[in-house]
Amino acid sequence: MKDYINVIGGGLAGSEAAYQIAKSGIKVKLYEMKPTKYSPAHSNSNLAEIVCSNSFKSNLHTNACGLLKEELRILDSLLIKIADEVKVPAGQALAVDREKFSERITKELEKMPNIEIIRKEIGNELLEMAKNSIVIIATGPVTSDGLSKEIANLTGEEKLYFYDAAAPIIEKDSIDMSIAFWGDRYIEERKKEESINEWLERIAKENEQDYLNLPMNKEEYEEFCKELVNAEVVTLHDFEKREIFEGCMPIEIMAKRGIDTLRFGPLKPVGFTDKRTGKRPYAIVQLRQDNISGNLFNMVGFQTNLKYGEQQRVFSKIPGLQNANFAKYGVMHRNTYIDSTKLLNNTYQMKKYPNIYFAGQITGVEGYVESISSGMVAALNCINQFNKRKERVIFPETTMIGALAKYISLENKNFQPMNANFGILPELPEKVKDKKLKYTKLADKSLQNLKEMLQIY
Repeated sequence: MKDYINVIGGGLAGSEAAYQIAKSGIKVKLYEMKPTKYSPAHSNSNLAEIVCSNSFKSNLHTNACGLLKEELRILDSLLIKIADEVKVPAGQALAVDREKFSERITKELEKMPNIEIIRKEIGNELLEMAKNSIVIIATGPVTSDGLSKEIANLTGEEKLYFYDAAAPIIEKDSIDMSIAFWGDRYIEERKKEESINEWLERIAKENEQDYLNLPMNKEEYEEFCKELVNAEVVTLHDFEKREIFEGCMPIEIMAKRGIDTLRFGPLKPVGFTDKRTGKRPYAIVQLRQDNISGNLFNMVGFQTNLKYGEQQRVFSKIPGLQNANFAKYGVMHRNTYIDSTKLLNNTYQMKKYPNIYFAGQITGVEGYVESISSGMVAALNCINQFNKRKERVIFPETTMIGALAKYISLENKNFQPMNANFGILPELPEKVKDKKLKYTKLADKSLQNLKEMLQIY
């Protein structure tokens, strides 16, 4: 085994991982292809370059990303520390001077004697590299074509990147259950396959039915469509502007094709009865369970490129979602990520190749702070493996760091990238109706459990 750890990718996750490993006294070879080669999204040679918004989101503990940042501060995250030092006015959010941020990160890593920064693109040497050393792959959502091919070979996945339009995800306890009802439009077919007793027993268990359904009358539907077609959309990068395929058509594009398009598509009411009227609804929105614990629901057919604020405004007009908490907004962009639920454990380590770890958005975490978090977890476990310690550094699932690590490693047929949100934390033992109080309790529990964990390690 080599006397150093390789980190491929000098973005947010890779930079944090390199720092944590070097701080522990282990040598690091940090590979970054800039300035030899640039991705379509990058423009300067600094490490930890921020290519989109300069905001690291809220600092409040009652915000999931705010809680995640506080956890990382406790763990001595270099990137969060420097973000705090180069912040610019942004109210309750942590926003940074993007140039100073990446310059500072680069200088900090350059001056560490046990970090060697190698400006080179890694490609077909990846597997050979992993035979004799520990490797962290942290190459982000715009991984180069050459490395993407190697990762595809490594993971057995033919295609790692795609232009995707993903649907929003909603916290179950924010759905108005006086309007929503459980049911499946194909229930009649299922009844034929079961005895009457089997069917009655199954439908009595509401959480075993497939969908939550939100009925709409004609007026509600037409008002929703009007707002939808006039809502603001996100401007894509030039390299993301591609033909929109029918298989992932954004709902706002569909709605522009005609007032009844959605009623004969994802909002078709066939097979349902509105429990409020006893009649078939004019249209119906379906929500599908998105995680094993059943506290997150996906808006079926609602792939979208609307701006986040517009999603909150427009989708909250759907009956039953007037007070919806969005765990994840819909997005449409070029994305590169592996099927982590099959490939990785909750330390971001490959199950098949234990010398290889992944970190950053390529694992299916989404967002700046989430990427830093994954780099932290991968690094701490690489350190243990390098020092031949048997124990793994596993964060409690009650922490946001641990919940993200669990989310990307737990089997999920509907897996898609996820950002920090309270919906992925275990529910409190008691029911708390007040959202702010609930999030405060979850945050307090998270920080307490993290501090208890650090006393053990």
